[in-house]
Amino acid sequence: MTVSWDEVRAQMMLDPAVQAEYDHIVPAMEIAFALADARRKTGLTQSEVAIRMGTSQAAVARLESGKINPSWDVISRFAEAVGARAEMALVPR
Repeated sequence: MTVSWDEVRAQMMLDPAVQAEYDHIVPAMEIAFALADARRKTGLTQSEVAIRMGTSQAAVARLESGKINPSWDVISRFAEAVGARAEMALVPR
């Protein structure tokens, strides 16, 4: 019997500890995915964005990995480097 990822995920989410950790990491991952997507849409490499931001390629890679929690200043600098403007929204759960 083959079990799909969606079935495994649904089962795992029944565990309150797993659900809490998932809820904790989702915002950071959404930011990371948005940054990486914005960069790819411009056709820029991480190195090119890094030069525009005055930082290293490794720092840009860390931003796009979701492993760090960037400040608003860093998000704004990244946005400017890819020719965008950062916006913040509060949305209902």
